[in-house]
Amino acid sequence: MTERLFTPGEVDALLPRLTRLVEAMMERHRQAVELAGRLREARERIRDSGGTRIDQREWKARAERLDGLGIEVRAAIEAIDELGGSVKDLEMGLVDFPGRVPDVMGDAPVNLCWKYGETSVRFWHAFDEGYAHRKPLP
Repeated sequence: MTERLFTPGEVDALLPRLTRLVEAMMERHRQAVELAGRLREARERIRDSGGTRIDQREWKARAERLDGLGIEVRAAIEAIDELGGSVKDLEMGLVDFPGRVPDVMGDAPVNLCWKYGETSVRFWHAFDEGYAHRKPLP
């Protein structure tokens, strides 16, 4: 992540690109969780049945798809990192940007906290706090 400190307006200007990245990241993560669950269930069925034969091509294709989804999620996280943000929650689409807000914490740096679906940055929290401690921007 960059050492840059953002204003809420600067983060808002990034929201069209950030929204697309987070949307893709969340969807790929959802697909990966679903596919991993199906693979886990199949593995348990095989184990419980004493080693039923499987279609190895299909199994390999699913495992490769899971790897591909992981690569896509990591690529989105890296792109968000390059924008200056830090992904905090994949399922919620939560991203923090280091920032400075006049009249907040004596002008000390804070996290500007944005969640997928929000139309602007409206919350902040201290670096040692998280989503549960979000406070509205002044």
